[in-house]
Amino acid sequence: MAKKDIKVPMKKILVTKEGLQKLEEELKYLIETRRKEVAERLAEAISYGDLSENSEYDEAKNEQAFVELRITELEEQIKSAEIITESKEKKGVVGIGSTVFLRLPNKEEHEYAIVGSTESDPTMHRISNESPVGMAILGKKAKETVEVVAPGGKYKYEILKVS
Repeated sequence: MAKKDIKVPMKKILVTKEGLQKLEEELKYLIETRRKEVAERLAEAISYGDLSENSEYDEAKNEQAFVELRITELEEQIKSAEIITESKEKKGVVGIGSTVFLRLPNKEEHEYAIVGSTESDPTMHRISNESPVGMAILGKKAKETVEVVAPGGKYKYEILKVS
């Protein structure tokens, strides 16, 4: 009995238009520039002779594997990307693409953009919809308080404003 190909539905990757553009730019750079640089490095390392004790060759092969893996990841992300569009009917409700002002447990106030997982960067105040905070505030409105269960414990956040 032959095995049947089982198609697993692709998980949609939620991104902004700018985020998709960045993924496409990185993919283009890796294919057109980085892949060639690594191939040249590999050819140079091979020219040194004995590959069994050639650290330059090992490093170039590892780098080549990393670049090819990243290219594959980016191609999959781009293929399954769904661009986030602002919904007019959900104005004032936290969603992907929203900017949210939160009061943290220590009474500090911060502004966060809610983005898809590929664009998250907490240092730039861009949090993923899949993060503990992101999941807790999705669908909520200003003046609501949410409890977030994070690796560091439970926290209460007050949503001050959604735009």
